Amino acid sequence: MRLDKYLSDMGAGTRSELKKEIRKSGASIDGKIIKDPGFSVDPSSHVVFRGNIIAYEDFVYYMLNKPAGVISASEDDREPTVVDLITEQKRKDLFPIGRLDRDTEGLLLITNDGTLAHRLLSPKHHIDKVYYVKVSGILTGSDIELFRDGLVLTDGLECLPADLEILSVSDDEYTSEAEITIREGKFHQVKRMFSSIGAEVIYLKRLSMGPLALDPELAPGEYRRLTADEMVSLGL
Repeated sequence: MRLDKYLSDMGAGTRSELKKEIRKSGASIDGKIIKDPGFSVDPSSHVVFRGNIIAYEDFVYYMLNKPAGVISASEDDREPTVVDLITEQKRKDLFPIGRLDRDTEGLLLITNDGTLAHRLLSPKHHIDKVYYVKVSGILTGSDIELFRDGLVLTDGLECLPADLEILSVSDDEYTSEAEITIREGKFHQVKRMFSSIGAEVIYLKRLSMGPLALDPELAPGEYRRLTADEMVSLGL
């Protein structure tokens, strides 16, 4: 791999910027100063650039507590994206696995691992996704049955069976709180499911996706790398 690509992949700068800096100041590779941007680097080499050790990683994995008001995209010319929230030195090929609506909060996995993304998002794998939801309306046992049987929405979409657990009901406020587990991810699906039974979603937060659960220590907008145990749980 070219030295400038190695450093660019690890988020050290753009290829054009790096070429100029390497020619001027160089990088240390296994203890030897290199000023050729095209120098072939083995990913296992010991690389030091700008005084920092730059270890090569094929894939990176971040757990993000997505805040409301940020779109689930890699880049956007007009609005902040979830990838923009990763503020540490970062590579250019990051993307979110799946999407949460602009006003939805909670667990989002940011990575550059396309194979993992396909595995978690493929409909045939039926990965559980658990959400906390607050709705306008009173949920009852009959709604649990409707979700369990598989709702058919007003536009004809047939939803897979989902698990609905009612957490609390407030007759005074005419609201209900619940957790819902779905195994697919159609556009605005959770909101559409509740709308089909006459309940409007007021607040929505994703709590888990497959074996990965949102770290309660992460405030909205905060992120961290996945732990070794979490990566094992994802088969990484």
